[in-house]
Amino acid sequence: MSAAAQSLAPPSKLLVLLEGRALTELGAFLATWPLLSLSPRGDGHPVLVLPGLMAGDSSTRPLREFLSSRGYAVSGWGMGRNYGLRPGVQESVIDLVKRINDRHGRKVSLIGWSLGGLYSRQLAKMMPDRVRSVITLGSPFAGDPKSTNAWRVYELASGQRAEEASEHFGGPLSEAPPMPTTAIYSRTDGICAWQGCMEKTAALAESIEIESSHCGMGFHPAAVYAVADRLAQPEGAWKPFDRNGWRSLVYPDPNR
Repeated sequence: MSAAAQSLAPPSKLLVLLEGRALTELGAFLATWPLLSLSPRGDGHPVLVLPGLMAGDSSTRPLREFLSSRGYAVSGWGMGRNYGLRPGVQESVIDLVKRINDRHGRKVSLIGWSLGGLYSRQLAKMMPDRVRSVITLGSPFAGDPKSTNAWRVYELASGQRAEEASEHFGGPLSEAPPMPTTAIYSRTDGICAWQGCMEKTAALAESIEIESSHCGMGFHPAAVYAVADRLAQPEGAWKPFDRNGWRSLVYPDPNR
């Protein structure tokens, strides 16, 4: 891990307080559903959405229902609340991806919110023949595990040290999966240091910045549109997110 990653500080207390705007972001998602429905339709391939720490499928329901309306075969993880990598969790999510892939006969796109995004990246590295693409939402894969305001909660919930979270699960977190990978992040994230949620730009890897809270990222209209746009990329013909035109008003330049 680089010295820069190790030195990342968790978001400020002010940004933590601003996480309350997640309720407003949910309202904005519901209000803009008709506009979001103008996003590209999908090709029907399977999509698995993994929740964040201490969250379950109810937290990802708005996103899953929207993606279902765009034509995808969407699944939640079906394992209750995400308490971290407790014994058996790794094996269960691996089996889940295999079952979805076998059921549909097509590669699975993985979407993970926060901790769920860390799972998604590692699963994709372990099963490249079964995973089509990866999208993370505010997932701190490129920073020190303690560059978040949730590491103590993780350790209490999982019974593991934060630094041990991925030791035996797919290798180094910061290494991008070998298929199209998009990291969606916000500089006003109150839980995770935004610098640790960015992907290094590469042939199949990109970052998309939005202006969102951490707790509302999974249903923030800008995030939902970006997810739908990325999933609609033809398999084998992926292109980076296009920020031209009206999108430049909604999506800041990550390289600024």
